[in-house]
Amino acid sequence: MQTPSWTVGDTTVHRIDETLLPPATGPWLLPGATPEVVTRQDWLRPDFADDDGVLRLGSHSFALTTGGLRVVIDTGIGNGKTRANPAWHDLRTDYPLRLTAAGFPPDTVDLVILTHLHTDHVGWNTTRTDDGWVPTFPNARYVVSRAERDFWAGYAMDEPRRQMFRDSVHPVEDAGLLDAVEVPAEGTDLAPGLRLLPTPGHTPGHVAVRVGGPGGGALVTGDCVHHPVQLAHPELGSCVDIDPALAASTRRSLLASLVGTDTLVLGTHFPPPTAGRVVAAGDAYRLTPVPGRFVR
Repeated sequence: MQTPSWTVGDTTVHRIDETLLPPATGPWLLPGATPEVVTRQDWLRPDFADDDGVLRLGSHSFALTTGGLRVVIDTGIGNGKTRANPAWHDLRTDYPLRLTAAGFPPDTVDLVILTHLHTDHVGWNTTRTDDGWVPTFPNARYVVSRAERDFWAGYAMDEPRRQMFRDSVHPVEDAGLLDAVEVPAEGTDLAPGLRLLPTPGHTPGHVAVRVGGPGGGALVTGDCVHHPVQLAHPELGSCVDIDPALAASTRRSLLASLVGTDTLVLGTHFPPPTAGRVVAAGDAYRLTPVPGRFVR
């Protein structure tokens, strides 16, 4: 069982794979990324799209140790959960084994960062036992932005979203493990070399995660950038963006801040090779891939 990883300063970031998403995900998630749009970007092939312009997407977490903390960023879809999306329903993956193989057994994790509270980012918050859904990371603090938690507390959820909160958010809250933190415009540090940056639009309290210092280090995107095609077309939004205009503005600002820096961008849904650096390409951008090294 191999785990791709990247070294950022004194920190090694591991990608913990859950599953690749089916081809139908791209047209649903990013409807503006038509085959005509995608195939015009030769650099997307073969890693990020196929020859027919079908996007490749995945679900994974990132795990790292920094500031003395063992950290997991986002927790994917989860196993055995009732979901409206057939691709997410009742999964049976080896994610916990992969996490452990990378050196992060769940009971050793200190901090779980949730970029936002969407179904495919909170699933492994919990695991089913004879007692129901219990926290997968029993010794960790789970952190989300206060703006994010407050938004959903007042949102008129449909039944699938209520189900997700029942099985993947409320059990963590009920265990007293969820911390909602203020994330000001300049961001907030959780530990040395670990900073939350506000990236609203996809959801009101969405955050990206910076590992290391500004101008270098790494940035975990969450869903402010779903796929590298959005570097070429920052205006392309997701069908589930709460505020599409704000999401596009956030994406443009973020990409402009990254271009020409050494910051390693780690896409939460980017398929392998998953990581890269943002470079200018005309009046937009492209991603120069940086493959991880594989360790057992």
